[in-house]
Amino acid sequence: MKTFLLLLLISSANLFSQKLLTPANVKIDAKLIKDEISEATWYADNAGTKIEIGSITTELKKLNKTDLLIKTTVKMKQAPDTKWTDSTIVKTANFEPVYHSSFNMMRDVVLRSGKTKVTGYYFDKKAQKKDKIEIPAADYFDSSSYPVIIRFSPLKENYTADLSIFDYNPDAKKGLLKAYITEMKKTDLNGKKVWAVKTTDDIQDKTTTVTYYIDPETRKILKQDMELGGRKMTLETIQ
Repeated sequence: MKTFLLLLLISSANLFSQKLLTPANVKIDAKLIKDEISEATWYADNAGTKIEIGSITTELKKLNKTDLLIKTTVKMKQAPDTKWTDSTIVKTANFEPVYHSSFNMMRDVVLRSGKTKVTGYYFDKKAQKKDKIEIPAADYFDSSSYPVIIRFSPLKENYTADLSIFDYNPDAKKGLLKAYITEMKKTDLNGKKVWAVKTTDDIQDKTTTVTYYIDPETRKILKQDMELGGRKMTLETIQ
């Protein structure tokens, strides 16, 4: 009886344990990945009224047979001359990170991903302080790439998973963290059948959730609903 109960406990733990996705085991359909540029309008919710606050342009570009560039450019409506540009290079086959940079008016970040550590720098423009980055890390995704990973991964009802990610934010957390796919289901968006994929992560202690609405055929993100500590925002892709 004791042996039976022990086996039952082990099998139950395996049944309910959450799968941790890494570049070593992720399933990416690389045939779906094509060069593209898309633009989304960024809205904030103000007592039920949508207020346009900016736009985000996302570019996917195959640099060669193995590497993929993911580039996002943010423009704020009230400051049209200032830009926030993030560039991430990953391996197309499994999204293993190679390089990440993020430049805006407040700070610059550059990260280079090795097999056992991440190196680079963080430059605070206001304080004029530059910090060297050297943090042990292995088998992870760059935090900026996991929405794209979801696009090109198998989509199925009620699927959940954890993703191993790396992020560097002096005001939040640094190093290896997790992102979470908490819900995946089919739904309707403007009369079209789409996948709704709800996510959160450890960067802000799971206080932020993002739901991606993905076209099942093109795998493009048509809309994003964001909840940030009580605030609601939306990104709507321009068709």
